Amino acid sequence: MATNIIIVIFVTSFATYLSRFLGVVSSEKIKETSKMFRWFNCLAYSTLAALIARIIIFPSGSLSEVDYSIRFIIVFLSIMVFYLTKKNLVYPTIFSAIILSIFSSYL
Repeated sequence: MATNIIIVIFVTSFATYLSRFLGVVSSEKIKETSKMFRWFNCLAYSTLAALIARIIIFPSGSLSEVDYSIRFIIVFLSIMVFYLTKKNLVYPTIFSAIILSIFSSYL
């Protein structure tokens, strides 16, 4: 059992660090202004937006107990905080967690 765990840790670590190494090696030749790089950038942002929308519209766990209107209000307020803090991601993240816990506890 112990050797199986060590083998699994070794194989997963190798796969993780190999992909990171290949990313570092290939990143020197990629231009940030190329169409392919911009396409992957758009793909990453659209995937992130889809995941956030899924969490808001079809939540799981304790977030599913919070009303839709409260979730949308918190998203709207967090976007406002994002722009008021000059596009800093830390403040709206902390703000949304605090406000969500307050709203879900008292409303």
